[in-house]
Amino acid sequence: MSDDYNPPDDPLEVLHEDHELLFVDKPAGLLSVPGKGEHLADCLLARVQAAFPTALLVHRLDRDTSGVMVFALTPAAQRHLGLQFEKRQTRKTYVARVQGRIAEKTGTVDLPLIVDWPNRPLQMVDHERGKPAVTDWRVQRSSDEETRVRLMPKTGRSHQLRVHMLAIGHPILGDPFYATGPALEHPRMMLHSETLQLRHPDGGRGLRITAKAPF
Repeated sequence: MSDDYNPPDDPLEVLHEDHELLFVDKPAGLLSVPGKGEHLADCLLARVQAAFPTALLVHRLDRDTSGVMVFALTPAAQRHLGLQFEKRQTRKTYVARVQGRIAEKTGTVDLPLIVDWPNRPLQMVDHERGKPAVTDWRVQRSSDEETRVRLMPKTGRSHQLRVHMLAIGHPILGDPFYATGPALEHPRMMLHSETLQLRHPDGGRGLRITAKAPF
């Protein structure tokens, strides 16, 4: 992964900014935080802090996932948001294009996940030792080749949506870790964080920020 890191140079796209919070639309192919080594230093956090020096990390998206990310602009906001994520009080929806036709209209994947140690950072389903992971899904449209689906994770495990879709036989198109064959032949991974809903640290009002999927 590190050798072929060639992040896009898209300008920073701010979706919402106020005295406590900053929402941006992360491009696919850009790390959320720096990796190990100078060649992995370019990341969304560094780009955000260049423009907003007080910005603090709250959560991450996988390198190959695009979409809504929130940063805190004060330590108090970072603590407040951190607790919301920890207590699963935030709500996220993703859009994905997956291989094959999903027959049902809606469903839930409830499969515990654990890191696949010999192949890390890959994750895998493990009913004995895995941590609980739940994803609701709803089909938007489908053909024989692929299905466009909205994903609503109830938990926030690493690679959760990617492994859950693989586990039901419909890997996300373009996924460099879990797709194989024709499903891999896409210019990017077809997974996008479309909406993020949370409570504003100043006063607690609900805030819902959306970034339209670029595919």
